Amino acid sequence: MNSWPNTELTGRLGIRYPIIQAPMAGSSTPALAIAVSKAGGLGSLGLAMHTEEALRTDCAAVSNATDTPYNANFFVHSEPVDDLERVDDTRSLLAPYYRELGLGEVPEAITPIPSFNETHLQALLDLRPPVVSFHFGLPSDNALKAIKAAGLFTLSSATNVAEARELEARGVDAVIAQGFEAGGTFLKPYERGHVGTLALVPQVVDAVSIPVIAAGGIGDGRGIAAALALGASAVQLGTAFLTCPESAAHPLYRQALNEARDDQTRITHAFSGRPARGLANRYLLEMAGHEARYPDFPILNTLTGPLRKASAKENNPDFLSLWSGQSAAMSKNLPARELIQLLVTETESVLEGLATKR
Repeated sequence: MNSWPNTELTGRLGIRYPIIQAPMAGSSTPALAIAVSKAGGLGSLGLAMHTEEALRTDCAAVSNATDTPYNANFFVHSEPVDDLERVDDTRSLLAPYYRELGLGEVPEAITPIPSFNETHLQALLDLRPPVVSFHFGLPSDNALKAIKAAGLFTLSSATNVAEARELEARGVDAVIAQGFEAGGTFLKPYERGHVGTLALVPQVVDAVSIPVIAAGGIGDGRGIAAALALGASAVQLGTAFLTCPESAAHPLYRQALNEARDDQTRITHAFSGRPARGLANRYLLEMAGHEARYPDFPILNTLTGPLRKASAKENNPDFLSLWSGQSAAMSKNLPARELIQLLVTETESVLEGLATKR
């Protein structure tokens, strides 16, 4: 039984509060991870799109700024199928948008986002971040053995009980039970993960013996208290941290989150080739229904990248990927340290209120 704020995970990770900032590749920064970790949570770096030099630089920045733990996150995705017909089909779909933004021809498809590899592994063994997490899958058994032998704590996400059991069988130290409300990318086919956080967390808790981290649609202390009541050992929040000044989110992205409604998110394949939840904008809505025509991740991500960059440069939200969970309307514009303090205060208030009603 968890006793706030002490849980199995706070003890094993050496953190004060069972609150984890989601890695959010492209939006997380060393400054955000540092602020969260210094405030007593677990800050995270989304390193999937980093070069080796950038990876080492960002990890060193966090390690040099604080002796508190942090999480380094990587993608472990399959090599994309080289389907030229789909690539050409998608290039034709994107061509009008390229012309509209004055970008010329749609570029040839490449795969600039490498899956977790030997370079990443060696960097981990050199840098020794206290926590390592993986998205989309797990590295090889040999790589996992090396990571665990180095004393690094491992996390990975599951969207159903079967995935959670598989992660435990592979030796992961804790599982992130990611409910359907979550923002960002899901496993593919994501339909197997149509399970909400409230239903998923207790079932995963019952199915595995390792600690469970609740994620998906948690935006304040009420959600944290509920997750702990369901048996979670910690919570992971992503959308809540996007509006912190330490995040790398574009001002238009922040504005969209601040103006979001509860029913505004959609699942789309149209930006990267993988299903992901984000706030609806023009591109997302106009590209709906073309999923069968898209090439695999990360090829499509390459093709849409110039659209996103041009959209950001021109302060045009039409082509931005506005990843967000269903809790977007609960976003606050607070520095990460103050947000952690608010979440802690809210959680304590809820737990105290429940205790007095017994």
